[in-house]
Amino acid sequence: MQLRADIQITSILKALNDVVLPAIDPGNQLAQEQARLCMGLLDLMSRQLPLQFRFDVDELKRLANLGEALAEAAGVSGSTETVQVDTAYARDVLNRAQAGPSEVLAATHALRASTSALVQEVCGKAPCQAITRIERLVLDASREQLLRDRSWLLPQRWEPAPDAIPAIEALLAPAQDEA
Repeated sequence: MQLRADIQITSILKALNDVVLPAIDPGNQLAQEQARLCMGLLDLMSRQLPLQFRFDVDELKRLANLGEALAEAAGVSGSTETVQVDTAYARDVLNRAQAGPSEVLAATHALRASTSALVQEVCGKAPCQAITRIERLVLDASREQLLRDRSWLLPQRWEPAPDAIPAIEALLAPAQDEA
């Protein structure tokens, strides 16, 4: 079980290359070709995945620039009567999308490391009451993260009682509202 899509794709590619492809009848050229095409597509996806967010932001920025330029050009010529290009929403989204996924992941890793170091340091010195409070905070956060992880992995069908786990969209919605 893996949470990160890049690791999942790498694992799939390895399994396909090491186990599945050799098991396909060498005489079945169509099956061999399709397996290689699937592996090629997965490899492409693994290389594009880290860039997808930046690609989408770049497209939105270019479309906002185009929309503004077109609206200005149409206004100058006086040829527009009903169609309005409203780029305010796109500009707002672009302003909020300054940090990319790799920065979020790096910040997450750094925060995990620093909170772990803090817990280790404090638990070596703090009074019993403070340690109890710290344990409660860590356990509560771990419980919440474990539920998110289990929900994220529901499509892999490892969960013995999938109906008992909320959909990932329901668990992520509150975090989006807080941001």
